[in-house]
Amino acid sequence: MKRALVTGGSGAIGGAICRRLASEGLHVIVHGCTSPELAEAVAAGIRQQGGSAETACFNVVDTEAVQKSLEQLLESGPIQVLVNNAGIHEDAPMAGMNADQWRRVIDVSLHGFFNVTQPLLLPMLRTRWGRIISLSSVAAVVGNRGQTNYAAAKAGLHGATRSLAIEVASRGVTVNAVAPGIIESKMTGEHFNDEDIARMVPLKRMGSPEEVAHLVGFLASLRAAYITGQVISINGGMA
Repeated sequence: MKRALVTGGSGAIGGAICRRLASEGLHVIVHGCTSPELAEAVAAGIRQQGGSAETACFNVVDTEAVQKSLEQLLESGPIQVLVNNAGIHEDAPMAGMNADQWRRVIDVSLHGFFNVTQPLLLPMLRTRWGRIISLSSVAAVVGNRGQTNYAAAKAGLHGATRSLAIEVASRGVTVNAVAPGIIESKMTGEHFNDEDIARMVPLKRMGSPEEVAHLVGFLASLRAAYITGQVISINGGMA
């Protein structure tokens, strides 16, 4: 059974991705950091449905903690599907943004990508099959007011995705990014009303976490073997 690690697996999108991958027959490692109980709830739900799952708790920014946790996970074998989903928002107009707000968002999304991905690469490459999928954002594609830090971090993933895809292609490993638009969650429900959605999204609705998870599940499958180095938007037609 192939093993998958989903960082930020306890959130709305992360949890949906975990459930999708489990339904495809993968053993899923549900990562959590600030809310390990939520990660355990996702894993327990997967097991109740007949799937295979466990949890891992570490801060993706803490290089040593990540290394230690991944070494323990790799004792059970290589991780062949990695979904880099961990990320945070600290929105503010750049004129009023402080250095810590800038740094924290970059650290989680971009440095976290390196800290988690790099230690898993050689074990994955030795199997000559793997999938690395990173969650980006429409903000990195078209920009968004108040999110220069977040857009910069996610846009950095685009360059990393394209370059890493070239490095590992000969070993049967694909590397892609998914850039969601406005996706249903408690947070987006508090920030966008129906009028906002109708104005911003040509399809006139939010996307669901499950729709994002379907795309990630496809990219993680054998069916997507010829797709690599791509940033794929799923945003209801937002330009």
